[in-house]
Amino acid sequence: MRTDTELAAWPHLYRPGTGPVLLMLHGTGGSEIDMLGLSDEIDPAAAVIAPRGQVLEGGALRWFRRLSEGVFDVDDVVFRAGSLAEFVGWAASAYDLSARKIVAAGFSNGANIALATGILSPGLFDTTIAFSGMYPFGARAMSTHPAGAPVGTASTGLDVSQDVAGSQDVAVSTELAAQRFVLLNGDSDPMAPVVSVDRLVAELTRTGADVARHTRTGGHGITSDDLRIARAAYRAAAARGGGS
Repeated sequence: MRTDTELAAWPHLYRPGTGPVLLMLHGTGGSEIDMLGLSDEIDPAAAVIAPRGQVLEGGALRWFRRLSEGVFDVDDVVFRAGSLAEFVGWAASAYDLSARKIVAAGFSNGANIALATGILSPGLFDTTIAFSGMYPFGARAMSTHPAGAPVGTASTGLDVSQDVAGSQDVAVSTELAAQRFVLLNGDSDPMAPVVSVDRLVAELTRTGADVARHTRTGGHGITSDDLRIARAAYRAAAARGGGS
């Protein structure tokens, strides 16, 4: 667990605003600065917190380690998701946002850490919006074990049907009933394959989450239709209250 001093030193941008807080999470090679334009597309008046990924890969910022293209270090995914949850808690307190709903919106690697954090810290986000995201836990299933249950070895994020000998399920502290996940994907995205998104939907549904999956023609990226759906999801969160 990080101290408040360590969390305060986490590079990030904060922009005051109204409504639910937008937690904006950049993709590989991006930064917190890149996310302000995307937040404006969702709601230019929203309060925004945009932290920086803490992992460097060949000079590119990321949210967690990977062993190769599409092969996630799942133990690091779990660790980094916990760290991000700690940061969000600190930021909500530091900026007097504790009474606000939080809507997490991430692209690519940022979508994956948003999904992992939303799954492992139920109740932290009102809604998780994942642009071109995928199942973040490789071959491991999600199970409702006590918080802090151990996890096994890293596994592939592409071949989600593969069983890894000796690995253990990812522990989810509670069921995800009433947790909202909006998944925005292309049908020919080599970086977030349909089979992985299928696995994500199945696991979220099995644990009781409210899942809205939207699949468009195309690959990795964010389209105008994606933005329209994201805006609607944000407005729905605002309509539920807790965002003044």
